[in-house]
Amino acid sequence: MSEWVIESPAATATPMSPGVLGPALTLARRELVRFFRQRNRVVGALLQPIIFFVFFGAALNNSFKPPTGAEGMSYQEYFFPGTIVMIVMFTAIFSTISIIEDRREGFLQSVLVSPAPRLGMVLGKVFGGSALAMIQALLFMCAGFFLKIKLDAVMIAQAAGILALISFALCGLGFIIAWRMDSTQGFHAIMSVFLLPMLMLSGAFFPDAGLPLWLSWIVKLNPLTYGVAALRHVLYDKPLPFLPDFKLSLALTAAFAAVTVIGSVLISGTRTTGDLQ
Repeated sequence: MSEWVIESPAATATPMSPGVLGPALTLARRELVRFFRQRNRVVGALLQPIIFFVFFGAALNNSFKPPTGAEGMSYQEYFFPGTIVMIVMFTAIFSTISIIEDRREGFLQSVLVSPAPRLGMVLGKVFGGSALAMIQALLFMCAGFFLKIKLDAVMIAQAAGILALISFALCGLGFIIAWRMDSTQGFHAIMSVFLLPMLMLSGAFFPDAGLPLWLSWIVKLNPLTYGVAALRHVLYDKPLPFLPDFKLSLALTAAFAAVTVIGSVLISGTRTTGDLQ
């Protein structure tokens, strides 16, 4: 005698996807809460660039030669946008260390097996890190009132838009590196030999005028160079002929952000067996 088994719709239905935006905002909120609960991260992310700004500005001001078109500019004025980008880089990159910590603690595995799409996980990490970076960068930007930089609401809004692109790009880059890492020590090593030179050769510390030809080409091929240049165009109310064109800088910075975020989504579908494997 055959038996009929009637399955309820609840038993046969597949889990509904929660979408992308919901998980992304939840993970972003988690990154913000985690950051502000760790006071040492708050102090370190802001204090290190400020120390660079104060001591570099005082030490190099007398020996700084302003580039063509920026005569009369002090080194602190020149280094001001570079310090803002430094804050964004340190905060964005260090926020992606949480990927390694989440994998070690098992939280990342629970996110990966949930119905949430991987795009939501990637955007959550990028949104959270970018928000942290922008909050600190905009707070430091208030120091511009003590320099000769005239800030207004329009200028701050434009700078915030550019900082959003830079933050997205650097968070995406940090995600790509951290995903292939199993140890925070390996992440710090990669940051020291790759990310710090990337910052130094972006025009944040010094103009590229007078550099050797091979080093000048590295500066031009560095995608962060154009984010720094776009921010300088916005923060100074005069033409700066030594910088790349503003529209070109903005377009390349947006392309850099798109490439790193797309790369983060693609690499999140791969497995890792060790650092950079």
